[in-house]
Amino acid sequence: MQSSQDREPAPAVYDHGGGVRSLRVPIPDNPLGHTLVYVVDTDRGPVLIDTGWDDPASWDTLASGLTACGTSVDGIHGVVVTHHHPDHHGLSGRVREASGAWIAMHAADTAVVRRTRGARPERWFSYMTAKLAAAGAPEEHIAPLRAARPRTLPGLSPALPDRDIVPGELLDLPGRRLRAIWTPGHTPGHVCLHLEETHPAQLPGHGRLFSGDHLLPGITPHIGLYEDPDDTTVTDPLGDYLDSLERVGRLAPAEVLPAHQHAFPDAAARVRELLAHHEARLTDLLALLAEPLTPWQVAERMEWNRPWAYIPHGSRTIAVSEAESHLRRLVKAGRAEAVPGSDPVTYTAVQ
Repeated sequence: MQSSQDREPAPAVYDHGGGVRSLRVPIPDNPLGHTLVYVVDTDRGPVLIDTGWDDPASWDTLASGLTACGTSVDGIHGVVVTHHHPDHHGLSGRVREASGAWIAMHAADTAVVRRTRGARPERWFSYMTAKLAAAGAPEEHIAPLRAARPRTLPGLSPALPDRDIVPGELLDLPGRRLRAIWTPGHTPGHVCLHLEETHPAQLPGHGRLFSGDHLLPGITPHIGLYEDPDDTTVTDPLGDYLDSLERVGRLAPAEVLPAHQHAFPDAAARVRELLAHHEARLTDLLALLAEPLTPWQVAERMEWNRPWAYIPHGSRTIAVSEAESHLRRLVKAGRAEAVPGSDPVTYTAVQ
């Protein structure tokens, strides 16, 4: 994710009105700071939208926040997960163990969770090594992955959801109208959740939108590749994201309740900003492709929130994935092409 706007820190528990509150659940050692977990009252008890990172301090914050809301972890009726990333889904299993709550997620992200739970770590490291080599990464970047022999993928033991979120349908939340909007891009199964109820402050617009990481007030979410070692389908996650943005913009909610930073109005204006941002990045990338470049070389030359020399190892891998997602968008749009016979593959602008 890229640069954020400064703003006064929100209280640990915030009442958004209309039976919706948010809790600031910390993310350890991460500049984002926290995930906003939403507590939505229903006729069968509170439901959480996301849960936060699986960490003792995060669990304690979630538990104390629920107490401040007049409930408790063991009183949770269900968990709706916007996407599978650990700062959103991490504590879902512990919530279910404590309360018996169901966990709902889009099937595309449930497939990622199932794959993660069944993956042999050496398979994943072997795949990532080959992927980075094909992208033109230098040996000094790949070497730590070649040497790694972990027994498990670090920090990843996600709970398997037991309900599917079906796009376009209302979720089973008695007394509430919460409709799932499929918004792939950040992940293949990312969903936004449209609360089709009058805004408690009577703001103009159509209800409220829980936007997860899809639409944030001052951050551009990471759009990388959908990684599945056993699937050779060439995906277009940036294209998916741009299409999803336009779909959300047309909803025109009165307020957006994101998973990071703060609530904000005028979703359509933010959508226009993000569309313009990505078009500018694509245009800049085309200028770079006046000469053939590997995805790694493209990433080195793209603009990030800090100079390439100061980007840590793991973040460089993420940056290369984002560079590849932009390259795929250009190729699919007929604006760039792979150079035949290049190894590692290079890309150039179509003249």
